[in-house]
Amino acid sequence: MKSTHANPWKQNYDAYTKEDQKVWRILFDRQMKILPDVASSVYLEGIRKIDFRKDRIPDFQVTNLLLESLTGWSLHEVPGILPVRDFFELLHKKKFSATTWLRKMSQLDYLEEPDMFHDVFAHVPLLTNNHFCDFFHGVSKIAMKYVDHPQAVELLGRLYWFTVEFGLIWEEDSYKIYGAGILSSGGETAYCLGSEPERVPYDVQEIFNTPYRTDVFQQKYFVIDSFEQLYHSLGQVEEILKRNLNLLERAA
Repeated sequence: MKSTHANPWKQNYDAYTKEDQKVWRILFDRQMKILPDVASSVYLEGIRKIDFRKDRIPDFQVTNLLLESLTGWSLHEVPGILPVRDFFELLHKKKFSATTWLRKMSQLDYLEEPDMFHDVFAHVPLLTNNHFCDFFHGVSKIAMKYVDHPQAVELLGRLYWFTVEFGLIWEEDSYKIYGAGILSSGGETAYCLGSEPERVPYDVQEIFNTPYRTDVFQQKYFVIDSFEQLYHSLGQVEEILKRNLNLLERAA
């Protein structure tokens, strides 16, 4: 039996204004002038697979049909950042939470809370890749086991931050970007590949040891060799998580 509860945040495509469409076009244009040379080929291929274009805001109904045919995932509209449990419950159902509102013209360069451009332009193309989706889903499975354990949630939050949001990949003999927090930020796109930040190989324990800030560019980026590597690290993630939690309990 289908649920009779409609999602109150469902996308109303006809409600987008001319300014909304202009904001999407400016942001899309600005990033796509940069990303073909610096983004992961998997992300760029995903842009094509999901048929994102500068001249129109994505219609979630169309996007979901494409996503479901490619990887079985879909978008679930939300008003903003969700509580941890709700977020991971959706991921566990292969649903990615996405806002439907766009920043204003005055907010093109900085926004405190992620909007649709971040959620959709930056995240969705990688949801066309099965290895990345398997990693994403695997992390959600681990998270649901520990969702009531604050220290576990903190450590898994660091893993999410340094991979899904701010990850780099070694591809074609150079560093490429796949993290959504970078892909939607013109400033961090340039910064992360420059001489200032540290770039280190993907290491689960080192990620767990590394706190992050949300209000500055990252000082350290973790680099994967492939999305298969991410997926195959899931067993290690759970093993190291358990070990860290045991150490914390003994120290308490």
